[in-house]
Amino acid sequence: MSRVLERRKHYLRLMRRLTLEKGYFTVTDIAGEIRVPRSTVQDWINRLTEEGCVILKGERRGRHAAHYVATSAMPSSACRRIFTTVDGALVEIYHECMSGGCAAFCEFHHARAGGALRSVYHDGTLLRERAALGRWDVTIGLDPASAVGIAGVRRDGEYVVQHIKCIGGPAYSLTDMMSMADGVYGVTVRRTPPTVEGDVITRALTYIAVGTDDTDSGEEGATFALALALLQHMSKMEGVMPIGHGVAMLNPALEHRTAGNSCSYIELAVEPAIVERIKESAVRFVADEAISSEWGIAVKQGFIIPNGLRRYGKLVRNSVVGREAAEETAERYGVYLHGGRGVIGALAAVSLVGLPHAVLLDPRKDVADDRAGIP
Repeated sequence: MSRVLERRKHYLRLMRRLTLEKGYFTVTDIAGEIRVPRSTVQDWINRLTEEGCVILKGERRGRHAAHYVATSAMPSSACRRIFTTVDGALVEIYHECMSGGCAAFCEFHHARAGGALRSVYHDGTLLRERAALGRWDVTIGLDPASAVGIAGVRRDGEYVVQHIKCIGGPAYSLTDMMSMADGVYGVTVRRTPPTVEGDVITRALTYIAVGTDDTDSGEEGATFALALALLQHMSKMEGVMPIGHGVAMLNPALEHRTAGNSCSYIELAVEPAIVERIKESAVRFVADEAISSEWGIAVKQGFIIPNGLRRYGKLVRNSVVGREAAEETAERYGVYLHGGRGVIGALAAVSLVGLPHAVLLDPRKDVADDRAGIP
């Protein structure tokens, strides 16, 4: 996949921002922001003008530079973010909408269509889907057929390509909205009436789960609050897409618990090259912000949760587990641990990722999971 797509996305994003802030942009504005020759910027403006993404607002007159505007600067897309992570032969697709209703609509129709998807669910405005690499036939049409479906997903070097078939409203989303979503590097469309087919191109990011526990004391602090602060901190890093935050209850009868005995985790999609930086930043942040000296952190790469790791989470919810068991489990499944006694609960947090909130918050419920477990 050509890096031209990445540069195009970068230029468009900057042009849209400047249009919103100033009402226009100039060649000098763009060249100064990203430190490239003015001739290069002008070439890109000419190309995007031909594509209809940029309009000449005012011609150059004397010392006054030409003014341009990005045609899509005003909010016109219900799609906020679309991005993907890869774990072996599986891909997770994240589609954040402006509307929970839109997310629910796509969940319903994507699940009905089947195709490449192995699981589909939405949490508020975030649609999360797990897909297998490959191509399948999907039937798209008016009710009772699905209005939209993912017919295939493939890996193309550093990118993931989703092949989508749709009709009606979803077709408008594919042709006019998805290309504007953060995380999308390009959309190609082919009309085959009455349906529309297209490829949505995103980066093949790495999934990271960071678990934390024992960061507070009996008098002050809360592990969930520190985890949320960590998520906000990580979200500001270049190459990071935040996914979400979860709270899980552990053994409520544990003697040394500070309150109800809950742990927290955050989920991130990151550029593969910065995985080690994520670990270092997470440790440094928690060490600085934790109130308890027994704080612990666990960092897991990949969204697939092996059954043995899931069983560890179940064990911590039902009994008393020592640090040795946590370290042995972490080593077996490649999870990075750092800190004091809190690593026991931190590892439990990442072992429970992917379970419904109703299960996470009730330690009496079984942790059997239908979408993440493998031997």
